[in-house]
Amino acid sequence: MAVKLRLKRFGRRHSACFRLSAMDIRSPRDGRVIEELGWYDPKAKDADKQLWLNRERIEHWLRAGAQPSETVAQLLKRQGIGLK
Repeated sequence: MAVKLRLKRFGRRHSACFRLSAMDIRSPRDGRVIEELGWYDPKAKDADKQLWLNRERIEHWLRAGAQPSETVAQLLKRQGIGLK
């Protein structure tokens, strides 16, 4: 099973938030999740409330071969979580 780290949309219309999730690549965007790894709220004014990541579990999934989406890779880089 190939795993991808990607964002899952939730929240109200015009006020989207996202959950960072480890998902099977065949699952739809808002489909079944293997593990929730954090959240991202692009509209939050305070930088501390904009992004929360479970660093330990994300690094576990990256070591296991999971591939991040482009957006997730940018968020991980911003938080200092290194990619291979």
